[in-house]
Amino acid sequence: MANIVPAQIRVNPSYVVPELLLQYQQASGAFDTIATGDPLVRLGEGDLAVYIKRLDVRTQVQTGQFVANALPSCTVVYNEISTPTYMIRSRAEYDHHDTAALGRVGASTVEAHRLAMRQGTFQQQRNLLLYGANPANGEGLLNANGATALNLPADPNGNTTISTYDNGALAFFLAQQIAAIKTRTMTVGVPARFTVLTTQRIMQAISYYGIVQLTQFQREGAGSKSIRGLVDDVAGWNKDEITWTCDDTLIGKGAGGTDLIIISMPEVKKNRVNKINTNVFAELTPGLDACSLQLVDRAAPTEIIAPLPAGAVDVVSELRSTSGWAPRPEAITLVSAGF
Repeated sequence: MANIVPAQIRVNPSYVVPELLLQYQQASGAFDTIATGDPLVRLGEGDLAVYIKRLDVRTQVQTGQFVANALPSCTVVYNEISTPTYMIRSRAEYDHHDTAALGRVGASTVEAHRLAMRQGTFQQQRNLLLYGANPANGEGLLNANGATALNLPADPNGNTTISTYDNGALAFFLAQQIAAIKTRTMTVGVPARFTVLTTQRIMQAISYYGIVQLTQFQREGAGSKSIRGLVDDVAGWNKDEITWTCDDTLIGKGAGGTDLIIISMPEVKKNRVNKINTNVFAELTPGLDACSLQLVDRAAPTEIIAPLPAGAVDVVSELRSTSGWAPRPEAITLVSAGF
């Protein structure tokens, strides 16, 4: 890594704006798709794999007016699921000449290199979260075994792309997918948090100019709500919360080169209706509420600083992370949608 600070020619007298015009890149919202909205800091240094303990229950009972001579019994089955971890590393090297060069333009070499390494690390974390290091092994949310994947169906007019789709029909399609996730996770009637992650071009279509069209009959949101606004209203009626966010690496990641829409319910809430609880086994502790998650060994990359000859400095940044992991894949829907 180097500092490239060429000489500049300035007119004198002149004024130099002290703030730096920095390169902006997309701040991915991919991490909103996992539990807590951030990777869980759980790994120990050097952990090569993560295991989740899993219990399944099958219970039989006997019912009758008289006592039976033989009674069936309950069965509790234990197994484990696992995922590997990966070390993400980056390096920076600089000397007093680099420090002086950036210092002349008002920037800190140490901080600039630190942030540059972290940006690369966090972008790779995002790649692991969505796509995994070994997709064939089911790593990454897009490759989760058991996740629901479907193509955007044709609207009432036969359109199949976001830019031509009937806005009201698209809103109700998205609401249906949220309802389907709640059905698969047995949480219909229980308030939940959802994340819709897609590309910027799809997000701007459903947020800004995708206004529900007026029709000859009264339609919810017609002329006053965007696709996103109508879905938010429907979710609000059911006390659900939706986070809408973007990641442009999803361009072309759907079936046939289409864009991808990820609908995720990051955590599942225990569904308890009254004192007689037919889901009482879920009260066994400690229980894991996460539907999808990513684990790391530290909140921020560790920096290892070592001297180099001629007064230079070598900085190695490292962080260990899992790929995106969906222990409850029924809480994820992947929609392929052409723009």
